[in-house]
Amino acid sequence: MKISVIKQRSLWWTISGSIILSGLIAMVISWTRPDISAPLRPSLDFVGGTRLQLELDCTIPNNCNKAITVGAVREITSNQDLGNTSIQVVGEEKQALDIRTKTLDVDTRTQLITALSTEFGKFDPNSTQIDTVGPTLGRQIFTSGLSALLVAFFGITVYLTFRFQLDYAVFAFVALFHDILVTVGIFSILGLVAGVEVDSLFLVALLTIIGFSVNDTVVIYDRVREVIKRYPGESIDQIVDNAVNQTLTRSINTTVTTLLPLVGILIFGGETLKYLALALIIGFIAGSYSSIFIASTLLAWWRERIGEFIPNPLEENSELLEGQENTV
Repeated sequence: MKISVIKQRSLWWTISGSIILSGLIAMVISWTRPDISAPLRPSLDFVGGTRLQLELDCTIPNNCNKAITVGAVREITSNQDLGNTSIQVVGEEKQALDIRTKTLDVDTRTQLITALSTEFGKFDPNSTQIDTVGPTLGRQIFTSGLSALLVAFFGITVYLTFRFQLDYAVFAFVALFHDILVTVGIFSILGLVAGVEVDSLFLVALLTIIGFSVNDTVVIYDRVREVIKRYPGESIDQIVDNAVNQTLTRSINTTVTTLLPLVGILIFGGETLKYLALALIIGFIAGSYSSIFIASTLLAWWRERIGEFIPNPLEENSELLEGQENTV
């Protein structure tokens, strides 16, 4: 398979721009909604509070005849002064409920469950889950995760600057930022349309995506540098096309073999790992796409604009020393 990434670079940039713009719009909408008030729908890991997961006990005769409705639940929570409560009715039969609200004490939780049971029916105690996280711990988790992301970005940028040249590092950083924005944007959209929340595992997924994406970009940039040395007279567009096509099979095989177990985790891994796997799937696909179609085409566009190749001083010094040794 041989593709011309340079010829269609406007298309690749348009696709990425459209996805990122959609995600940014979703983040703005999420921020303005009072029940979210953040670019992504945060889980209890970040904001603190109480989460109740309730399911009707269908072993009791006629207990599941009435479907749960968000409006009826909202009326009950409003009567108990639980404003800005996030409510989700789950299950095909609308017989399960997920409520995320401010931190509740035992008496308040009991009153809420009693009111809901009176309205909809008795809930199965074996399926009832109640989680409470303090706001201090939530802020600490968020701060630590954000710090880890910033350190990772900085370290990768420094490494690529010394490994290649500054412009390589800049465009690799743009590709990394592209992958993060795509993943975050899609999860923002999912938070609006499907109530998907992000937790501390989402930060783990972002860090993993950064590592995967930069690895693929380094492979392509390495090949670009090799082709430049081998064919110094060729245009940068042709050099980048050759480099991408030489590494294309490797990139596709690596991505596919990585995605296969993630798809298995997504399908069979359960609620705890489902969205971690989904974030990694989105990020890995975005990482392969950005390495092939974004980082490479941006480098070619920049080198074409400046009209020359920027030599790596480290490489030049190395070659000079080798020549001196051979002369001696």
